[in-house]
Amino acid sequence: MDRKSLRESLENYRTPFEEEASFLEDFIQLTYDEKAYLRERLQGHFTASAWIVNKTRTHTLLTLHRKLNRWLQLGGHADGNENLLEVAMLEAQEESGLSSLRFVDRRIFDIDRHMIPQRGDVPEHFHYDVRFLIEAESDEPLQISSESMDLAWMPFDAVEDLVGNSPSILRMLEKTSKSEILM
Repeated sequence: MDRKSLRESLENYRTPFEEEASFLEDFIQLTYDEKAYLRERLQGHFTASAWIVNKTRTHTLLTLHRKLNRWLQLGGHADGNENLLEVAMLEAQEESGLSSLRFVDRRIFDIDRHMIPQRGDVPEHFHYDVRFLIEAESDEPLQISSESMDLAWMPFDAVEDLVGNSPSILRMLEKTSKSEILM
C-alpha cells in the first residue's frame, strides 16, 4: 500500500458510523501532504493500528499504553513508511511478540482521528489512525514491550468496562461482531 493506493482506499471507504464519516475527507486530504507520514508534521500525521482478534472471535488483544495509561489496540507511528499495512503489522509484532499474526483482510477496517496530548516540547496534535483487522493465536505467549504496562487478551464482553467511553474502540468491537469477513 503506497500513498496513492491509500488515497484510493480512503476514497472508496464506506462506513455507517457518523464519526468516521465526519473525518474521512480529512484523511483523504492528508494523503496529499508530503510530510503526512512523519511525526514531525506537528499538526497531525498518519499512524497505523492493528485490531487483533483470536480465531474464534471472542477476544481482542489490548495493551495498557505506558504514556497514555489507557487500554488501546496495538499500533504506532509510520515514521516515513507510507505502507500502513506494513506499519500496522510491524507494530503488532513489536508490541506483542506474536508470530502467528495474519491479516484477516487487507482493506481498511476502521479510521480514527484523535488528539494526542502535549508531551514535553511536542505540542498536542492529531493522529490519523488507519486500522486493520488482524488475527492471532491466543495461546501463543505474549511479550510486553517497553511501550506498554500490560498486554492481555480481553473477552469482547469485558472490553467496554475496561476502556470506558472510548468510541473508536467500541466502534471496532461493534464492527467485529457484525463483520462478515471474520471467519
